[in-house]
Formats: sequence, C-alpha cells, structure tokens
Amino acid sequence: MKCNSPLSLFFGIRVGKRKMGSTVAVETLGCRLNQAESESMARELAEAGYRLTSASDSADIYILNTCTVTHVADRKSRHMLRLARRRNPEALIIAIGCYPQRAPDELALVEGVDIVLGNEEKARILEVLQDRGTISGKSALSPSPILRTRSMVKIQKGCNQFCSYCIVPFVRGREHSEPIEEVVNEVKERISVGYQEVTLTGTQIGAYKPSLEMLVRRILTETDIGRLRLSSLRPQALTPQLLALWDDDRLCPHLHLSLQSGSDSVLRRMRRQYSAIDYEKAIARVREAMPHVAVTTDIMVGFPGETDEEFEESYRFCQMMGFANVHVFSYSERPGTLAAEMPLKVAEKVKSVRSKRMLELAKESASRYREQFLGRNFMVLWERDVERGVWVGLTENYIRVFARSEEPLRNRFTPAKLVGWHNNDLWAVPLFS
Repeated sequence: MKCNSPLSLFFGIRVGKRKMGSTVAVETLGCRLNQAESESMARELAEAGYRLTSASDSADIYILNTCTVTHVADRKSRHMLRLARRRNPEALIIAIGCYPQRAPDELALVEGVDIVLGNEEKARILEVLQDRGTISGKSALSPSPILRTRSMVKIQKGCNQFCSYCIVPFVRGREHSEPIEEVVNEVKERISVGYQEVTLTGTQIGAYKPSLEMLVRRILTETDIGRLRLSSLRPQALTPQLLALWDDDRLCPHLHLSLQSGSDSVLRRMRRQYSAIDYEKAIARVREAMPHVAVTTDIMVGFPGETDEEFEESYRFCQMMGFANVHVFSYSERPGTLAAEMPLKVAEKVKSVRSKRMLELAKESASRYREQFLGRNFMVLWERDVERGVWVGLTENYIRVFARSEEPLRNRFTPAKLVGWHNNDLWAVPLFS
C-alpha cells in the first residue's frame, strides 16, 4: 500500500468566516495508543491556554482522533464528524490519525470537515490551530477529573509484523521506541500532577527497545507510581524476566494478549507467528506467576477461508482458556493487505452467526471470571461518581466495581470487598481504615 506524504494529509477545506474561540473538544476512537496521543494533545492545548470541554458542549474546535482498523471504525469516524458539525455549525472540525493517514481524500469529502491530518501531522496540532487564527485563553492547564486518575503513556509506535489482515503497519509505519529516559520522566511528570495509575501503550509494546523488561524495571525502581499497567502484548513477549517483575504489587495483574484465532491453520494465514499451543503455554506461565490475573483478548471471526471446523476449533480454544474478557469482531477487508486478495471470503450472514456465538461465550467467560472473586477484598482506584453517592473504580485485575459512599473517593485507593453483581459489573463495599 502506498502511504501518503505528510504534506498531502493537510487540507483547509472551508475558508468562510468562522468564530475561532478557545474551547476545544477532543474525542478518540480506537486503540489505547490513540487514547495516549489524544491525552497528550489535550494536555498540550490546555497548557497553551485552550479550554477543554466535552463534545456535547458548544466547542469552538472539535478534534476527532480516528481509527481505521475496520470499515466499521471508518463509518463511525464519518458519523461522529457529521454529528459534530450538526451540533455546532460554526465549529472548526478537524479529523486526525489513522483514517486520514490511509485515505485523506475520502475524509476530505465528508461534509463539514475543515482540516485533515495524518499520524505524522497530528503532533503539530497546536501549530495548525495557531495558523488558522484560533484564540487561546490565558489560563494554564486546570485540574480536571478526566486528566487526574489514570493516564496513558506512549512508549512505542509502529509495527514490523505485517499480519495479513492488518492495516496498522501502513498507517503507523515501522516500529519506533521512545527513549527510556523520556518515558521514565513522563511517568514522573504524570505522578507530579496527580495521576495514580499509568498504562504503557503503543502499537507493539513487546517490541520496545532496548527492552520492555528494562523499561518497566526502571519505572518501578525510579518512580512511586501507585499502579502500572501494560497494554496489549503478544505471547512471545512474555519472557521469564518480564514475568518476574510482577513480584512488585504495583504492576497490575492484567494482560491483554491478542489471540485473533484459536485455529492454527487460520493463524498461519493471518501470519500471526505463533500457534495455539504457544499461546496456551504463555497463558500457563502468566497464571503461574499471577494466580488471579485477568487475561483478556481479541478474537476475529470470518477471516477469509475460515471453515465451520476452524471456527469451532477457535471457539473451543476460547472456552478452554477462560478469558476475563473477549473483544469479538468480524473480519473487515482493508485494501492493500494480503488478506484482501485472498479467495473464499466468508459471507456476512455467516460472520454474524459466528460473532453472536463468540459474543455469548465472551459474556459467559467474563461472568465466570468475576464470580470467583465475590466475597474477596481488592484494592480499588476510584475514578468518579456516576450519581450522587455512587462511585466507580477498578481493581488491580481490571474488574470494574461500583460502591456507595458519602465520603468522596475520586482518585483514591481503598480496599473494598466485592459483595454482589451490578449489571455485568460488581458491587463493592469500601473498607476504610
């Protein structure tokens, strides 16, 4: 696939007069790397004097950090951009990220979009806004609940793997690691402004150089972060040296290990570079190191050529693994990838049936995983109040819990006893010392 140059990804479509005020709404689709980059962007804009607001308010500037991993993500990006225009006809509407990197001309035709920036251009958003004559206020970054509990820190971007179905290497480029000193200092900066938890994220964090183990060890040794999480990994990244770091209670027992399929023949066509038995052995090592670890995953249904037998093989493998959560999605053809040229495409109706079965299994697995912890105590980082006196937070193994407390809990750690169900999540009782 031919990648567009950065200069081709900038379009000033609308030239009429428009109010260029100081309020900015930033919304994000897709992966945690996108979330990390949006967070950094919001922080930069706030420090420059722009006032952050929600998309539902009348923002002067609306920025959507897009995703293009499937056609559904593309469609959702277009919908959100049109919705932003309808909400506020006078706003400056900006589309950034992976969708513009892949198809800038396509996004430029979406009614209401003013500026289109690819991944290489998104870092200069402040310069773009200033060039357009927007007005920033005088206030510096103000404390905000959305910026003070958990934070994403980008440690790496790009991918060299070229799985046959995946557009990511084309829109994110080759692997690049952020310098280790810069990452450690960024974690320290997050702590200094009040964050209690940091997630290290990237396209392929297991490929971090010089090594993920070295980076995690440095952060645990040199900072007093309350919690540290790792985003998605591949099974081959789980070395004994890395797993040994979970002896530190601050490193959360939650791993997202993308599987994609439990069928070896499908994995080979996907070019995933591991087998089902490799994956199973990695999970066994993880559970030996962390008995109550939450292992979550991604499963694709309907990959080209996937037979009924291959789907059943994948289904049974997921049953056996007992995942804490499964993100299920149907194969989506991405132009320029190897899979787009493969024969024996699976019918949409068949994909739908398989997806429904896998989603039912995902729900059952999530319930079984959570149920085993009822009656036990966990440390919870409370995020926000969802209604008067009701708070929501996360355990270290990524179980979302709700609790009632008249005492403010935002951004606090407390032990809590998990006592019952709250819809698909759990209800807890905070235990104050």
